[in-house]
Amino acid sequence: MSAATGHGTRTAGMLSAASGAATAPGVSAVAGTSTAPELTAVAGASARLRTKLLLLEPEFRGATAHMWRGERLLPRYRAYLCTMHAVIRASVPLMDLALDRTRARAAAGDPLAGPLAAYLEEHIQEEEGHDAWLLEDLRAAGGSPEDALDPLPSPLIASLVGSQYYWIEHHHPVALLGYIAVLEGYAPAPGLTGRIARHTGLPAAALRTVREHAVLDTEHLDELYALLDRLPLGRDREAAVAVSALHSLDALTRLFVRLGRSAPTPSPRGAGPVPSMGVTP
Repeated sequence: MSAATGHGTRTAGMLSAASGAATAPGVSAVAGTSTAPELTAVAGASARLRTKLLLLEPEFRGATAHMWRGERLLPRYRAYLCTMHAVIRASVPLMDLALDRTRARAAAGDPLAGPLAAYLEEHIQEEEGHDAWLLEDLRAAGGSPEDALDPLPSPLIASLVGSQYYWIEHHHPVALLGYIAVLEGYAPAPGLTGRIARHTGLPAAALRTVREHAVLDTEHLDELYALLDRLPLGRDREAAVAVSALHSLDALTRLFVRLGRSAPTPSPRGAGPVPSMGVTP
């Protein structure tokens, strides 16, 4: 599952690359991708989901453009790693819970249960250990794992991730597919790694998560879209996926707006509250 960086935007089945100053730095302008009417004409739940997400993309692109500007990028990048760790460390536990609830529904004859469980079983294996990558990147960027592990995650992170726990437990685990679609659909663009290195002087060892997910999430998103198009969702379940996705993209936008502010200098430990991972609660 992607680090939800938002540097590249995957729309209409295409990963668009970062294009520099003419567009948002490190952020796709979604140039060359299909328009919403064209997407609507394509049958399938995945196309309808992408059409809905297009409505929120302009604000999201603006937030990520500001976040990845060159000025004082190093402290923001460290804050970004801490923030994304708080998100990504929940990925496997979320899928574990969804898998458990999906298996329970299989016994009741839920037609979604079989293919959804098979997808989750495979995806859990693919996502194992990605939170550890972020801690390794943070250490290589001059930070400490405690910078990510010790502070209380912000309410924005709790809203982004915690809503999924609620919908899995109290509605239907298929809602998690909307969340996954956003985290993997707004993955790092191929040029972002170089941009960060140029503006921060960081070594390749500090950029693994961004570098790896620029490749991995393209394949993962194709698998997710194929699943959405073959699941017998029905109107209500498809709406649950869409609500989850739209909430996730909105929450990520607000998270990047906060990250785009200059990262504060943490207070000494034990000397009062520490701002949550460089993100203002």
